[in-house]
Order: sequence, then C-alpha cells, then structure tokens
Amino acid sequence: MDTTALPDALRRALPLLTTEPAAAPLQDGYLDLLGAEEPQPSGPVQSLWESRAGTAVYEPVQAFARKVVARLRPPAERLHLPEGGTALDVGCGPGTVTAELGRDVGRRGLAIGVDVSRSMLRRAAEAHSGANVGFLRADVTDLPLRDASVDAVTCLMVLQLVHDQETALAECARVVAPGGRIAVLQPGYAGPGAGAVAAAAGLAGLRMPGHRAIAATLRAHGMTVVEAETTAPVARVLAEKPGPERA
Repeated sequence: MDTTALPDALRRALPLLTTEPAAAPLQDGYLDLLGAEEPQPSGPVQSLWESRAGTAVYEPVQAFARKVVARLRPPAERLHLPEGGTALDVGCGPGTVTAELGRDVGRRGLAIGVDVSRSMLRRAAEAHSGANVGFLRADVTDLPLRDASVDAVTCLMVLQLVHDQETALAECARVVAPGGRIAVLQPGYAGPGAGAVAAAAGLAGLRMPGHRAIAATLRAHGMTVVEAETTAPVARVLAEKPGPERA
C-alpha cells in the first residue's frame, strides 16, 4: 500500500503488524484497523461511556485518570525497556502514558498506543503523535502485532472494561519478546467484603479479578510474575517473559 500519507511512527509500526493493511485507513491521525467493526461492550458502564452523553463525561475523567496513572506506572527500568526499544500501551485512552513511553525509549525507539475508542484516539493522536509515538485502533483481545514484537506492554486501568480478560492477557503475553515485561494496573480491593465489591462491580460490567487471578493467567501463558499485589484502590501485576532479551 502507499504509506506516504502515514505519520513516521505509524510507518515504522507497519513491519510489526501481523497483516499489512491493503490501504492506509488513517483516521484523525491514527491507523484504524477495525473499520466499521465495533467490539462488544463489556456491560452497562462500558455502554454508557460509549454513548454520546457518556463520552462527554468520560473523556475528561479518563484524561485526568491517565495523568494519575502515569505516575503509578512502573518506570522504564522496571519494565526492562531499553532506549531504542518498542513499547505497547494497551487501552491507551488519551495517550498520556504512550507519550511517556515514547520519552523512555528515545527517538530511535517506538511507542504504540492501542484503543478501540475513536474519540480517545482522536484526542491522543492530536496531543501526542510524533516521530516515535503512534496510535492504532484495534481490539486488545486480538492484537494486530506479530509474536514477540515489542519489548514491554502496559495495560493500565483498562482491563476491568475488557469482556474477555484472559484472552487480552494472553495477547499481551504473545506480543512481548523474551526478556520483556508486562505491567497491569487496574482498580482493586482486597479488604473485608472484597467478594461483595467484586460482585457489585460485575453487575455493572466491571470485571475486577484481583492480582492473584491476573498473575495466574499470565503464568498460564508463559510469564514469570515479578510482582503481584493489591493496595487499594489498585491491583498491580508485573510479569516477565523468560528467555534472552531481543537483540
């Protein structure tokens, strides 16, 4: 396909894709790999956020939340993210963390943000696209990236909205290279009544399996868990794929 219209970062991302698109579906600065396809909302909360009224509320709230999350994410050295490496930010929202990952990897590196929300990607591309930061519209349960193609994956405050968390985590494990790490951060509570809190959240379509369940899923897909804990209001898991680091 003709790639001349693509921003530098998206052109650099093309070799990482499992299938190069026949055309360049560039929309508002991001590469739309879903087109008209709309992933199934996880429940009432997700449906609300995707409505016109919900988007008006959700966008500023999510933008603020991502700024807070950016302070909670593991630093580059904890992610084993080398300068010149490739980072994937799953559920990137307005792109705040993706941009920070771009600074971590430097100009020779690449940071890719993935989300399903057109409005979020529009905001992310407008605010943060650059020579080493680009955005894709794709589904976390079917990431369009080749096996072992990235050095680190962040999945921050989004897993609770994913309808199939095990598949999403399996996809994160698939695309990270040996020696690379996955950082998961999501709302969490492990105190008295934790089961009731999780059940109430589930009625709204929010899935809060806790750090032990997330860690177990990542182990089942070949990852070694480095850290797994819940300190309200967040659950954190950091996992590494065994094997020598990518050259």
